[in-house]
Amino acid sequence: MVLKVDHFSFAVQDTFKLRYLINDTWRKQQNAPIFFYTGNEGNIEVFAENTGFLWEIAPKFDALVVFAEHRYYGESLPYGNQSFADPQHRGYLTSQQALADYVELIAHLKSQSGYQRSPVIAFGGSYGGMLSAWIRMKYPHVVQGAIASSAPLLQFTDVVDCEAFSRITTSDYKAANPTCPKLIQKAWSTITNVTLNGNEIVFQRFAAKSEDVKTLKNFLQEVYIDLAMVNYPYETNFLAPLPGNPINISITINLKISKLMIVFCQHLTNVSLTEKPLLLALHRAISVYTNYTGKTNCISMKNAEPGLDDQGWDYQACTEMVMPICTDGINDMFEPVKWSIADYNNTCFKRYSVSPQPYLVCEQYSCKNFNSASNIIFSNGLLDPWASGGVLRNLSQSAIAILMPDAAHHLDLRETNSNDPYSVRMARKFHRFWITKWIREY
Repeated sequence: MVLKVDHFSFAVQDTFKLRYLINDTWRKQQNAPIFFYTGNEGNIEVFAENTGFLWEIAPKFDALVVFAEHRYYGESLPYGNQSFADPQHRGYLTSQQALADYVELIAHLKSQSGYQRSPVIAFGGSYGGMLSAWIRMKYPHVVQGAIASSAPLLQFTDVVDCEAFSRITTSDYKAANPTCPKLIQKAWSTITNVTLNGNEIVFQRFAAKSEDVKTLKNFLQEVYIDLAMVNYPYETNFLAPLPGNPINISITINLKISKLMIVFCQHLTNVSLTEKPLLLALHRAISVYTNYTGKTNCISMKNAEPGLDDQGWDYQACTEMVMPICTDGINDMFEPVKWSIADYNNTCFKRYSVSPQPYLVCEQYSCKNFNSASNIIFSNGLLDPWASGGVLRNLSQSAIAILMPDAAHHLDLRETNSNDPYSVRMARKFHRFWITKWIREY
């Protein structure tokens, strides 16, 4: 669909093509519900393939299914290969512009014959969940209700403790084995020491070539966080091919075979490990993420999520999506890093010639006063580090929080699996109940 690059100005007339996926297989009546997924920071196919819940319930509601790609991601590049070339081209990458894209797309869909009075239900997970909540808050006349899963709407300056994210991540590893996070923490100084002493074991084992120690440590931290986020109870291929429960012991059972899979923390149970043996054990553990299939020869340490195609997210994080995260090395398993908006600003300005606006999101959508919020389900898995910024309490009679103690990042939006925990199965029933209610009310 052709849309304006800038919805809020009469001065810029540039347009671009926004990609969306649409399926009308189950539509059987006039004014069928429209299930609208508000696309995240990545290629829209990735989210369509990993949001099985929406596909499962669409036939029961005779719904039209739409997955809208977020501008500046996937193939929805306003200026093609020049979209990130300079501030003038990338400056239209904002959540506000993306929401306006979705509003125009919904208007286009509802202008088609048979959809003029179709109720629209928004769905989204993670940043997509934030967008689904925000579109209901900001455009309630356009969207009747929203399922916002694992949406860290509160992960902003002066709203939540910046250290909470790291504590939740650490708790996932501690629950698997108390020794595991201790060895991860010990490894930070070990990596530094063996490198300063000229020991090449660090680079040899982690398949690095020219990357420096800081790059390696950043990569490891990203892997630890990703494993906590996608600590799903069954084999998946979202951020990377992974076994079920990739941090804990994983047991796969079917009618013919019962298989015990050795996963991350099972490699880090010997508290006496030091120096080279520690790094070798850490390498084996990390390989659960980097080479679960055994087919990977080499991996770049510049991006632990290459399949997501999210190059624009770093820019968004340097402008409006400023989510303070810090570590203290005491209550978490990471090296101590304080949050400094001054340092963050310097990094962002050097990289993109922009200064972050840490309060912009809260000014645009609110972070503390949600009195007007309605018809939104905020679901959060408590194994998910992003639950630190999630809405964890009811805001009103129809803006409701669901907590899933044994679930990771937007597990409730994934397809049904026999290994799903009870809390996730109940959350999906709750979603269906409220979707039915919203459609009837409309």
